[in-house]
Amino acid sequence: MSEYSLAVDIGASSGRLILGHIENGKMFTEEIHRFKNGIENMGGHFCWDIEHLFDEIIVGMKKCGDAGKIPRTIGIDTWAVDFVLVDGEGNPVGQAVSYRDGRTDGMDKVLSQYVSEQELYARTGIQKQLFNTIYQLTYLRERHPEQLDAADSILLIPDYLNFRLCGEKFTEYTNATTTQLVSPVTRNWDYDLINRIGLPERLFRDIRVPGTVIGELTEDIAEKVGFSCKVVLPATHDTGSAVIAVPSLEPDILYISSGTWSLMGTENDSSDCTEECRAANFTNEGGYLYRYRFLKNIMGLWMIQSVKKELHDRFSFDELCEAASKSAIASIVDCNDSRFLKPESMMKAVVDACRESGQDVPQNPGDVTAVIYNSLARCYAETAAQLEELTGKKFAAVNIVGGGSGDPYLNRLTAIYSGRDVLAGPKEATAIGNLTVQFIALGELENLAAARECIANSFDIKKYSLKEN
Repeated sequence: MSEYSLAVDIGASSGRLILGHIENGKMFTEEIHRFKNGIENMGGHFCWDIEHLFDEIIVGMKKCGDAGKIPRTIGIDTWAVDFVLVDGEGNPVGQAVSYRDGRTDGMDKVLSQYVSEQELYARTGIQKQLFNTIYQLTYLRERHPEQLDAADSILLIPDYLNFRLCGEKFTEYTNATTTQLVSPVTRNWDYDLINRIGLPERLFRDIRVPGTVIGELTEDIAEKVGFSCKVVLPATHDTGSAVIAVPSLEPDILYISSGTWSLMGTENDSSDCTEECRAANFTNEGGYLYRYRFLKNIMGLWMIQSVKKELHDRFSFDELCEAASKSAIASIVDCNDSRFLKPESMMKAVVDACRESGQDVPQNPGDVTAVIYNSLARCYAETAAQLEELTGKKFAAVNIVGGGSGDPYLNRLTAIYSGRDVLAGPKEATAIGNLTVQFIALGELENLAAARECIANSFDIKKYSLKEN
């Protein structure tokens, strides 16, 4: 009888619970539950319905019991930077506000009174993005200090969900680094920085690394779902989990974790917090085994998802790609332009960017889609070149994991623009990486190298060769 582990993988648009087990040296996965996620306007702010997310986790866990597939361990990963403030009784203080909310506008100027952007990068290695946790907390300190006063802890989204499962308050390392409040030298909270910018030290809980067993389900949760199991920390930052699942046996990998965002980078043994890297807008996020995910955040499939939604889902992604492939437009936009982060109309934003730069203006959805896909592919190529220059490494192929790995049109364009073969898959890389850490913690996989070999042998990896294009 198979012994299971359970990955809870929640992204910005959906969540899924995936059971996994190892059999005859291969990893097998099974989706047990899927649900929608999204931001909602709550009291004038874009927020996550955190109670909905937790309720859906419970629903999925019950389905495991109903199927007679009881997991020994469970691990949760989500997106980064967002959090829940919790009081001494474990109750939320305020809302779980989304990184796409505009509350941090102008907070960089406020924060610069205490620490310059240059020093902040030198201390943390994290690229400036206005939605980073440090700017969200600066907003609360400026506008709602009563929330900080009432709080006992700041728990990032997966940390809060873990707390609800097992009653323990910890912060997982890979996600903690994205707050821009962790030192890559000590691998702990930068308390000097925290005090300098006026945040209460008491809010910041002990940091634990992936693979740590933080507890068992509480009696109440065990009764609800019909079983008990251990709560294990994977890389709770979804990109951290996705990178674990890159099925490359090469010592130097070039990856794109492709989904709502495209996170493109490599793995380094140490952080590179130089001014050159800051100017190039690269970040040093903490990874599994204290590796550093040296990467750049690229706007990603959010742009295509927004166009599809704007068209009221009249076209599937395949239909949009087909229309794009027939378009002759050659216009390119800067995918990382802030105008694409939360526009009222993504199509208008693309049209305006083309017009303002003196390029051909898209005339229809196929043109808009073509501009976005070609712009993404060119951005990938430029980022690959920057990575080689900054690290001194040479990359023969681009490994694309996550939902975007199932987009053949973009994969072919990436091969063309980058001049490299593209190895696409696995699609459910985040959940697979989540499960991988659980399997290593259980002793079912020896180490990361053995895990990546297992993943390469277990899942379909499609090659897009430059020669074939």
